[in-house]
Amino acid sequence: MYRSHTCGELRIEDKQKEVTLSGWVQKIRDKGFMIWVDLRDRYGVTQLIFDEERTPKEMMEKASRLGREFVIQATGEVIERESKNPNMPTGDVEILVKELTILNTSEVPPFTIEEETDGGEDLRMKYRYLDIRRNPVKEKLIFRSKVAMEVRNFLSDKGFIEVETPVLIKSTPEGARDFVVPSRMNEGQFYALPQSPQTFKQLLMVGGMDKYFQIVKCFRDEDLRADRQPEFTQIDCEMAFVEQEDVLNIFEDFTRQLVKKVKNVEVKEFPRMTYADAMRKYGNDKPDIRFGMEFGELNDLAKNKGFNVFDQQELVVGIAVPGAASFTRKEIDKLIDWVKRPQVGANGLVWVKYNEDGTLKSSVDKFYSPEDLQEWAERTGAKPGDLILVMAGNTDKTRTQLSALRMHLANELGLRKADEFAPLWVVDFPLLEWDEETERYHAMHHPFTSPKPEDIKLLDTEPGKVRANAYDLVLNGNEIGGGSIRIHDRKTQEMMFGHLGFTPEEAKAQFGFLMDAFQYGAPPHGGIAFGFDRLVAILGGQETIRDYIAFPKNNAGRDVMIDAPSKIDEEQLKELNLQIVSETE
Repeated sequence: MYRSHTCGELRIEDKQKEVTLSGWVQKIRDKGFMIWVDLRDRYGVTQLIFDEERTPKEMMEKASRLGREFVIQATGEVIERESKNPNMPTGDVEILVKELTILNTSEVPPFTIEEETDGGEDLRMKYRYLDIRRNPVKEKLIFRSKVAMEVRNFLSDKGFIEVETPVLIKSTPEGARDFVVPSRMNEGQFYALPQSPQTFKQLLMVGGMDKYFQIVKCFRDEDLRADRQPEFTQIDCEMAFVEQEDVLNIFEDFTRQLVKKVKNVEVKEFPRMTYADAMRKYGNDKPDIRFGMEFGELNDLAKNKGFNVFDQQELVVGIAVPGAASFTRKEIDKLIDWVKRPQVGANGLVWVKYNEDGTLKSSVDKFYSPEDLQEWAERTGAKPGDLILVMAGNTDKTRTQLSALRMHLANELGLRKADEFAPLWVVDFPLLEWDEETERYHAMHHPFTSPKPEDIKLLDTEPGKVRANAYDLVLNGNEIGGGSIRIHDRKTQEMMFGHLGFTPEEAKAQFGFLMDAFQYGAPPHGGIAFGFDRLVAILGGQETIRDYIAFPKNNAGRDVMIDAPSKIDEEQLKELNLQIVSETE
């Protein structure tokens, strides 16, 4: 038996028990006549003591040879510590060691394996298995497991059946780039790794499964960000015989219960906002509604007053920053520089200070009277003590820029509190969006999303105005889930493919199996998929998903620990009927 107890469970009530512990050496304090060792496992840390008066000589000698991260087994008596540590659950006791076994030695680790480490991110990624021993990473992985259990419990209780769908599937041209896998037995042909199980979950509805879910790996070969990895995990769900309201109601309950079980926080309101309103009020389709700073459009108030910068622009829009009238000119200039960065791309900012005494001072006093500025304050919801910031330009671009500034200020002012949860449904997305590069419409979500029945007549004349039967669940400024009511009849699906630029032959070659299935009694159905990595990170109070994944990739999509992707042997290439072409050929 390697252990009778873990390193996190012994308490003063266990005094005088003989116990056996196993784990890793975290710290050693050697006074010569007395040696203390902090022994760590997944469950905690327990202090071992070796005392030359009470510990056999050979045990003292062995203890003096221990190093950090040695794997050891220790047997001894639980005794009360003379110098107790109130910061440790086991801090009232220690183990007077009688027997010590070194199970494995260790090289000196490349960084300290403690709460606060001296290892940089690249180094810790390379030795990820050591990083996982640190509490901050270990606890995030345990937290992820807890969230997954709550997901399964809720969905199982609601009658959802977990079904695994294939990982080797067919490549499709829509959406992000596929990762492809060559087939050895089918020369010149390739599988693709799924970007989502979309068509399979629809086929399960045709198959009568009624309610399906899966916590599933998905793959996209695209540029990476802090909240994006080439392989990621979804909570994938689908239901038959549902309308949009049915889906929204059950997944409000799902989110409410998850936040309650995991964070012990009550979430009551799930407001709904159209895509058009989200863009108009916040400049993006996943607004953080934990704080104000709604956009105030100022075209009718700011144009035609002699200020050419505004007169020549499509949109003039502002926000009121709470309590920021106290900002110095240096602080405001810093904000102007921030929006001029290439990542934001704005030309500048106009500012108005709404002073505590009710007076208004601006960078454009030459063109606007105090009465004009008072109207700006009313339109943006500004109060005395606030700072009004105004941008102008192309409508879509300016909204995006002001949205970036809004989020930047919220972070700087501490308005995005990790222990507050504000969900929001965004509905009525456009069905199609125009792509300037390809000069054609693409599905905003995917080609299987149903249009609003009342908008179908616009597909031939004004396709950009057709709304989708689609919905996103936003939490704290992050899209955590998205879904739609699906097309479930062949005729509508063929029409949709036509509007997306597919010829009938292309549609049949890519999705004939799905349209064939629709001829055999497909029920009305819809669903949603949650980004599990992102959901876990947000519930954990962060927005970067990497630490919540056991073995993540870096920003270049590489696993630096196992050095992947990597070249493969020429014999494997021959077996796969592949040939690497050099740039000089």
